[in-house]
Amino acid sequence: MRQMRKEIDAGTIIRLIVNFLQLLIPQTLAKRVISMALIAAGLPNGRVTELTGLCDRSVRSLRKALEGGEAENLFHVGGGGKSKLASFEAAIIEEIESGSYNNRQQIADTVQEKYGVKVCLNTISNLLKKTASNA
Repeated sequence: MRQMRKEIDAGTIIRLIVNFLQLLIPQTLAKRVISMALIAAGLPNGRVTELTGLCDRSVRSLRKALEGGEAENLFHVGGGGKSKLASFEAAIIEEIESGSYNNRQQIADTVQEKYGVKVCLNTISNLLKKTASNA
């Protein structure tokens, strides 16, 4: 008597691969990588969504990018925008060094008054680190 083959459960395999990739990269990125492979293999959007857990909109945008030849752009790291302080950061650091401020909020208020840019306290902390490293 011949033994019957057990069906391969694609969903389980994909989940195992995503779990493994999470050791190396964030979960969302792991899902995107798997989705790109599934799209390249010709699976329809609905099936890719079902297997990876990515939303349909994300799968559609991935497919559009891959079909448009923009695959290299999908792996671009550091896509953040230009710093709001880039043009006058040196002036702010000079102001911090010359002024007598008691806390970060006072510095942030001064930056907003003088330069019209609202900055968070973490940004002020980063500027203070720069002033400390320059000293």
